[in-house]
Formats: sequence, C-alpha cells, structure tokens
Amino acid sequence: MKKNLLLIISIILLLNVANAQAKEPAGKPFVTIFSNYHSNFSDGENHNFFQVTRAYFGYEYNFNQNFSGKLTLDFGNPGVGKLQQTAFLKNAYLKYKEDGFSVTFGLLGLLQFKTQEKNWGYRYIFKSFQDEHKFNSSADLGMIVAYDFTDEFSMDLSITNGEGYKTVVVDSVLRTGLGATVKPYKNFTLRAYYDFIKKFDVTQQSLALFAGYVGTEWSFGAEYSQLLNVKNAADKDLSGYSFYTTYKSGKKTKLFARYDRLSSNEISGNDWNLSQDGSQFILGFEYAPVKGVKISPNYQGWNPKDDSQKILSAFYLSLEIKL
Repeated sequence: MKKNLLLIISIILLLNVANAQAKEPAGKPFVTIFSNYHSNFSDGENHNFFQVTRAYFGYEYNFNQNFSGKLTLDFGNPGVGKLQQTAFLKNAYLKYKEDGFSVTFGLLGLLQFKTQEKNWGYRYIFKSFQDEHKFNSSADLGMIVAYDFTDEFSMDLSITNGEGYKTVVVDSVLRTGLGATVKPYKNFTLRAYYDFIKKFDVTQQSLALFAGYVGTEWSFGAEYSQLLNVKNAADKDLSGYSFYTTYKSGKKTKLFARYDRLSSNEISGNDWNLSQDGSQFILGFEYAPVKGVKISPNYQGWNPKDDSQKILSAFYLSLEIKL
C-alpha cells in the first residue's frame, strides 16, 4: 500500500514538472484528503476513532479548448472484507465541449446527485443522501451527453454499465438516465433526474428531485429520492428526503445543519429494509484557516426506525485537505 502510494505521488509530481516546462501549461495534479477524529455514544457506551476516510490523487489535462481528460485514484475503505484501505480507479475519461454541448466518455463521475452534493457542500463530513444510501454510484463506466440550451436550462443523457466504479462489468445490461436542470431565478436551481435498468424481467427505477438556493450568506437545499425495485428485486422500494442549510458567518466560518429520513416500502408497509431505515441529524461549524484546509467540529445523530436498535450519537472533528 505504501509503495503504491509513493509511486502514484512520484508520477503526479513528474507529470507536473514536465508540464511546467512546457510553453503553455495545460494540466495540473490534485490531491484531496478526508480525515476525522470522532467519538460514538450509544446506550452508555463510548468508542473513539481516528480515520482517513478518503484520499484522491489525480491529474487533469486540457489538450485544447475543446478536449480534456481526467485521471483519479480513490483510496478508501472498501466496506467489505478485512482490508482497511483499497485503491480504486475512479475517473479515467475524455471530454469534448463546445458551445454548450459536451460528451464525456470513459470512467466518469455521474450526475444523479452531483448538484445536490455541490449544494450540500460538506462531502468530507458526510455523503449526500443518495450516495450515502447507495441509490447509485458516484462514478461508472459509460457516456454522458449534455447540452446547455440556455443559461437557465440544460439537459443530460447518461448511458452506463450500472455496476459502479468498484465492480467489473458482469453483464451487458446498461443503465439509462435523463436529467434536466432549470435556473428560473438568480442563485436558485431546480433539478429532476430519472434512470432505469432492467434485469431478470424487473426494472429498477430511480427518481431524484432537487430545489436549492445559494446566496451570499444563506444557502438551502431540499431533495426527494425514490428507488423502485432495488437491485431489480420486485416490490423492494426505498424513498426519502434530505434538507440542509448553511449560514456564512464570516469570510472563513460557516454554520450548517441537515436532516435526512430514509424509509423502505412506505406505501405498502413492507419494511424489508427496516434495519437501515431511520433519521439522520447533522449540526456543525466549519472554519477555513487557509486556502485548501477546512476544519469542522460537528455532531451526527442517527435515530433508527426499528425500536429494537439503539440511538447513535457521534461528535466529529472533520478535516479536508486540498493540494
């Protein structure tokens, strides 16, 4: 692991040196690290942890004003097995853009919850709602075609493998998505997204609706999400919503709060996902002492829908570093 990390850093540095010697610099390396210290409290028990939850190493290159490419390596907890940190190739794509039209091809970042994640603004503290509950992967192999009809209206079409960037292709079934973004007023954004993938004669369908406002001091976001026939299993549905707000109290400080709620088969009453259903509370403060560094003391609480489970409270000191 250490050898691989040193090799990656060396390659990025060499590419940057070579690029700096060119007459017209066209590329740059980037590094982003998420880390935290936190204490969990549940039913009188307390557990303390230091973590590096994510580390991104990559390189962006502009061939000219129309063509660009990006390579990103993602180091994180795989979530399965005994490994604590594993490296994944998250982005490796070529993009063409001209006059509001763009085509991106390869291993690319998806747009299902990208707008929501940007409005939330604290990915290093907590994932956006759909990312946290695995409504879709944040990246996948495929193609995205987008067009800005006006400054106020754009649409995007995605065709992907549907397996995510951590899984090799296991079949030839593709996931198709369509999104539309509207900006009716200054600083205000509306977005709707729908996708589907059919396997075993069952169609999984995903819907995401978002409304957000970003002002000089206040920002607000509200989203509703629905996932029908999860993993192409009939009558297994998920739905939920997320609300969040930020107040900019100074040039370097912000206050933020968020509330989420996840439910399974809320209409039919079949709580097949009861062990994962519940409500999330987040409240915190962010301080940015210098460019590229963000520090946040924050509280995160989980109230499970299942009465047999314990309420979980956690106090975090979260850190983001961008180089």
